[in-house]
Amino acid sequence: MRILWLSPWLRPLARIYGEQLRAAGDDVLLITSEQHPQPAEPLDWEIVTDPRPKTLRTWPEFARVYRRARAFKPDVVITELVRDPRWLALGALAPRVHFVHDDQPHGADEERPRWEQALFDNWGRSASRTVCFSEYVADRVRPGRRPGSVAVVPLTSDLPDDVIAAPAAAADRRDFVLVGRLNEYKNLPVVFDAWQRHVDGPGFRGDRLCLFGSAAQTPQLPDSAWWNGGSYDYDAVLEPLRAAKGSIAHYRLATQSGVQVLSMQLGVAPIVSTHGALPEFQPAAPDPIGPDDVAGLHATFDLLADPDRAGDYGASAATHYRDRYAVDVAAASLRSILLQAKDYR
Repeated sequence: MRILWLSPWLRPLARIYGEQLRAAGDDVLLITSEQHPQPAEPLDWEIVTDPRPKTLRTWPEFARVYRRARAFKPDVVITELVRDPRWLALGALAPRVHFVHDDQPHGADEERPRWEQALFDNWGRSASRTVCFSEYVADRVRPGRRPGSVAVVPLTSDLPDDVIAAPAAAADRRDFVLVGRLNEYKNLPVVFDAWQRHVDGPGFRGDRLCLFGSAAQTPQLPDSAWWNGGSYDYDAVLEPLRAAKGSIAHYRLATQSGVQVLSMQLGVAPIVSTHGALPEFQPAAPDPIGPDDVAGLHATFDLLADPDRAGDYGASAATHYRDRYAVDVAAASLRSILLQAKDYR
């Protein structure tokens, strides 16, 4: 099967799925961009281009990309987060599978112009198949789509499994980590309130609350908290996260969370809210907590402050990831959908 993958924003994740599909015998051509903050050298099955149609110098480049994609003669095309109208021509080269990662914007910075919503939302609905990464999102996008055309595929991590060490031992566990842009939906006031109660109470074991991510303004941190001051990359965050007692994804607005999946992959218990697909992804423990439940979040901090409990929950999270979200499991599910879609006209 020849798979043309159009992914301008989620380059690392597309490469993870693509490598697994190639290992299964498929031929993959990924067309992407450098808009993802994690830099990478281009692969021999990858085209890195500039998806900005208002920039005149990108037009000859796009013509070359289109000729190469057409010569590839794909059996199926995958599209996700496409925003360049020229890429609609790439999507027309074969039956199309459209990925939907979220059912709504997380904030004003993710809002799109009305013309873009109308054009690309209609284009997405016209795909042969729609793939979501949770039942939560699938339930919200099924209205208006052909019956039976929406499927769910496990969301794997965009970090290769072969670079992952075993979960940290209990004795090496320290701190709680929150990773990602510190936007309003990250629910920081509730997190900070619960953390301050934890620090002031008998369950505190001397850990820090460590935040990695950009913010519109400097956060007013509670006691025993630290912020890295802005952007980050995997090299900076992986070891602190792997050694953490818990990973905080207690969001007010979330459909599904790559941080939650990455945390499980690293053997760290995610601390999530009851909103969106977070409970759907969560291992058996700890339980999801209401987004305004400060007392419940405080109790979870106290629970995981015990390094033995944090180690046990982290190991269970790693097993949960391997069984349900590892790339071989996720790509096998995706491949079955692609095989169905390539014969659909």
